[in-house]
Amino acid sequence: MSDTLAPFEVLATTGAFNVYAVAPSGRPAPLTGGLDLVPDLTFAGLADLLGGAAPDVVVVPAMPDVGQSTSEPVTGWLARQAAGGSLLLSVCNGAGVLASAGLLDGRRATAHWLRFDTFEEDYPGVDWVPGTRYVDDGDVISTAGILSGVDGTLRVVERLVGPEAAARAAERTGWPHHSPGTAASIEQARVRPADAVVGLNTAFGWNRDTIGVLLTDGVGEIELASVFDTYGQSLAVRTVAVASGATPVRSRHGLTFAPRGEPSADLDRLVVPGAEAARRGAADVHAGPVYPHREGGFPFDGVLRDLARTTDVATATWTARVLEYPVDHLALSGPAWPWTRTLRPLVLALLGVLAAFGLFRLVRARRAVRSTPAAAPPRPRPRTRAAAGSSRPG
Repeated sequence: MSDTLAPFEVLATTGAFNVYAVAPSGRPAPLTGGLDLVPDLTFAGLADLLGGAAPDVVVVPAMPDVGQSTSEPVTGWLARQAAGGSLLLSVCNGAGVLASAGLLDGRRATAHWLRFDTFEEDYPGVDWVPGTRYVDDGDVISTAGILSGVDGTLRVVERLVGPEAAARAAERTGWPHHSPGTAASIEQARVRPADAVVGLNTAFGWNRDTIGVLLTDGVGEIELASVFDTYGQSLAVRTVAVASGATPVRSRHGLTFAPRGEPSADLDRLVVPGAEAARRGAADVHAGPVYPHREGGFPFDGVLRDLARTTDVATATWTARVLEYPVDHLALSGPAWPWTRTLRPLVLALLGVLAAFGLFRLVRARRAVRSTPAAAPPRPRPRTRAAAGSSRPG
């Protein structure tokens, strides 16, 4: 989600790029969190538009089928664009897509901290660089996890348009961590005990709330990404894209999204992305809509606050680490830990012990009955003959 939509908005907001969402085919492409993006062009359509020339920039998001045969239409196309002179920007684990295509061999690159060890093992020909938001290696720029893609995209703007344009794009999108001219360093994250919260949310969150995300025309691409990616990466809730009439919606810079239904009473909550939607009360006809972007700031701020308030701070903190978004400036408030989900495995274990103990007692009782010798039949009582008066012959 954010791998695609954040670079799209950053590039589009400069006014210096014609930006298109392209794919091997024109069918809607599912993004993380339950939002379907309708591509602007197929690979063949883009070639026709450009007269066979390669695009100036190709942004490569993470994809689920890295290294599999199903990814060959994408990796083959990327190899041709690289040969044609495109500047490649991989976002997050999009680096794995480039590496699987052989486009990072002998180069320096970075990726999401959760996949670093795997990529080092799978692609030893790449010089994987930790602790930086992006690596600029000439005609290939790779970024660390998810929202580090904003920094990598601003680097593209710096190189192709200029530093002033990059600064304006950071300001217009509300990105607070712009580091002009250089890649900001970041602490290379590691799994820690508090990250057990994601295991609880995954294994014992069978009754997760379902959040309907109301799509409205003109919503910002990063605003959309902030809702679907934050809730989706938390693994604590489910999201589904809905729209009035279930009709397609156009975003601020012209992307088309297909909702999966209409708002309904089956939803636990209705969240409405977009500062503009909040200003005009786009969903006030529904009961209790949530407008996470009412307060302004970078769009992820309001959604992380809502996640902490409605789930717990530990889940929101984990999600921010996965997004690679610093939250020192946010006052996250809410339950400290998902105690209900923490107690579930303990309760299940206790029930299992009680059930096993009860079964053991039942089996033991049956064995005791079978091993007890049968009781001897009672002895017959002697018959007593009654003496009646008799006459003897005289």
